[in-house]
Amino acid sequence: MSELILAQRDGAIATVVLNRPTKLNALTKPMWQQLGAVMRSLDADDSVRCIIVRGAGTKSFAPGNDISEFENERSNIEQARAYGSVMHATFEAFANCRHPVVAMIHGICVGGGLEIAAMCDLRICGDSSRFGVPINRLGLVMSLLELRGLYQLVGRAVSLEILLEGRIFDAAEAMQKGLVTRVVADQRVEAEANACALRIAEGAPLVARWHKQFIGRFEDPTPLSAAEIDEGYACYGTEDFQIGYRAFLAKATPRFKGR
Repeated sequence: MSELILAQRDGAIATVVLNRPTKLNALTKPMWQQLGAVMRSLDADDSVRCIIVRGAGTKSFAPGNDISEFENERSNIEQARAYGSVMHATFEAFANCRHPVVAMIHGICVGGGLEIAAMCDLRICGDSSRFGVPINRLGLVMSLLELRGLYQLVGRAVSLEILLEGRIFDAAEAMQKGLVTRVVADQRVEAEANACALRIAEGAPLVARWHKQFIGRFEDPTPLSAAEIDEGYACYGTEDFQIGYRAFLAKATPRFKGR
C-alpha cells in the first residue's frame, strides 16, 4: 500500500491516515483511489469494529483537493468526469461501510476534507479547527454525489449557506451548525477520538452495524416492509445477546464475539 494512505490496526479499531503532511494532507487522485480501496477492504473485514479517519499530524485533517493537480487532471469536462468517478467511488465506499466511522479532525477541514468528514458517522474536532467549502472562488461546484453527505448531515439551509458564502468558520460555529459531534481542546482530539472508538468497539459489533443500517434506511421514503421491521428482532437470536444480557446480570464486562 502506498504511503499516501496508511491503514493501521489496534485490535478491533482501524485507523486510516491521509498521509501527506507536507501539503497539509491535500488530496490527490491517487489518494482518493487508495482511500476508497482501503475503506472497501475494511468494510469486508468482520474483525473491524470501528474505523478512525484522520489526517497525518495535528495541523490539518485535509484542506481539499490539491489545486496544482488541476492543470493535468481536471482542466476540462472529460478529465473532471474521470476524476469525479474516482471520488464518487470513494464516497460510495464510505456510504456503504458497515462499521462505524469516526473522523478525528485536527486543524483544517475544508473542501474535500469536509466532504470526507461528512461521510463519517461521528466527527470530533479541536477548538481551533476550521471548516468551509470556498470552491465558489474557483468557479467549481460540489457535484451531486459529493454534496450528498453534507446535505444529509446539515440539511438544505446550512448546506446552501456554506456553499453560497464560501466562508471559513470556526469549530464553535461548526458545532452550532451540526457539522461536528464534539469539540474538545486541541491537545485532547486524539485521546477523545480514540476513546470514542474504543467505546464503540466494546459494544456488540452486530448491533452497531444494524443501527447504521436502520438509520440509513430512513433516508428511503418508501414504507418499511414486514421483513425490515422483523429484522429489528434478529439480535435476540445472536450469541452476543446471550453474552450481553448475562454479563449485565452478573455485573461483568461483556466480551462480544460478533455472532
